[in-house]
Amino acid sequence: MGEVWRAHDASLARDVALKLLPPAFADDPERLARFEREAKVLASLSHPNIAAIFGFHEHDRVRFLAMELVPGEDLAERLKRGPIPLDETVEIARQIADALEAAHEQGIVHRDLKPANVKVAPGGKVKVLDFGLAKALETASGSGSTRDSATSPTITSLGTVAGVILGTAAYMSPEQARGKSVDRRADVWAFGCVLYEMLTGQAPFSGETVSDTLAAVLTREPDWSALPEGVPARLVALIKRCLRRDPRERLRDFGDVRLLLDEAMKGDDGAATVAPPAPSPAWTRVLPWAVAAVAIVAAVAVAAARRGPAAFPARPLSAFGVLVPQDYYLPKSDQPLLDLSADGRTLLFVVEGKTDNVVMKRRLDRMDPAPVPGTEGAEEPRMSPDGRWIAFFAQGSLRKVPADGGPPTDLAVARAPRGLSWAPDGSIVFSPLYNSSLWRLPAAGGAPAEITKLDAARQERTHR
Repeated sequence: MGEVWRAHDASLARDVALKLLPPAFADDPERLARFEREAKVLASLSHPNIAAIFGFHEHDRVRFLAMELVPGEDLAERLKRGPIPLDETVEIARQIADALEAAHEQGIVHRDLKPANVKVAPGGKVKVLDFGLAKALETASGSGSTRDSATSPTITSLGTVAGVILGTAAYMSPEQARGKSVDRRADVWAFGCVLYEMLTGQAPFSGETVSDTLAAVLTREPDWSALPEGVPARLVALIKRCLRRDPRERLRDFGDVRLLLDEAMKGDDGAATVAPPAPSPAWTRVLPWAVAAVAIVAAVAVAAARRGPAAFPARPLSAFGVLVPQDYYLPKSDQPLLDLSADGRTLLFVVEGKTDNVVMKRRLDRMDPAPVPGTEGAEEPRMSPDGRWIAFFAQGSLRKVPADGGPPTDLAVARAPRGLSWAPDGSIVFSPLYNSSLWRLPAAGGAPAEITKLDAARQERTHR
């Protein structure tokens, strides 16, 4: 992204890095304003593993960023000497994960993570560079246009080209390579690429040309046999979970990545098995849905036993199928996809279409389900006890819409949620982060209140 100069800030007596914006970018008022807004957001980030932005300036019509000057070499330079030892790799990876986790909690996605954007200072301190600048350099119309793709630095795996940044070819997620919108899972993919390269000394996806590299990203498996002997099997499994092509099957949060890194290095769990996994038998793909159905029946039975026969009078047991509409399919997810209304007459379930998730509602006295307007991007839909509202998570928020659909209402911030439930009084209990306690949102609205506390003495890491 333009030229980088070392400079001295005489007023504060410190050295800084100056990044000069390319003229083609700096002369576009719309993109320049977007960049300035994004730079202000990035300046609010304060983390020991993220290079700080000090200011956005102009002098003699030259626009530039003043940034923290990080000593040492970047990972791309370090990897020219070969693979990095296991212990050092894990320590670097842990610090990268800490940086990405902190940024994601602020809603900032890197989009261009690669060895050249990671510096290791003397003493082993890691700094991630160019955080969020990829998003800042996009045009307002998005990243999928022909103009964007033609001028994007993704057309080279080594350098950058003036224009829109989508990522660097060898580290781009498949959804980036296809020009789709991206979220934090694109950073998880790039992290897996960097972790693989630190252990092997080679990028997991490469080719003679950029087109060949993008084809490898979209169609080929990394050479798992290139991983050195002695890499723990759990660490290999972590890399594979980062490099799932389907973002729904990929690890979603860097808090989880960090925990899995720690677990991978605890004790001797054996050397890695680097052969690609065998295809799953058909019954293993059917089993989760069978388990879900049994769980629903069991939950209803337990509720009936607790509430007594007056609440649930004896009724014939019925079984039925639900037809997923054409052009939709059931997403693969580790999050709950189903909910049944309190009166047992309406089923909610999540499907994925060509662009995003949506909640389907099926009244059990009718045959066809219908999408609920306003639930685009939804996860974990839950119907209120009175049947009037549907609460769900989407785009970093806890939201609700009327049961028949409508404009969504943001209720609370939930960056990496872990479950929600309506209480009988209409309040909502939810977990807004993977490492959070539980919070309650009053039925009348207002600010949520924390209702549990993580007990560090008992090594509690999450309430869900």
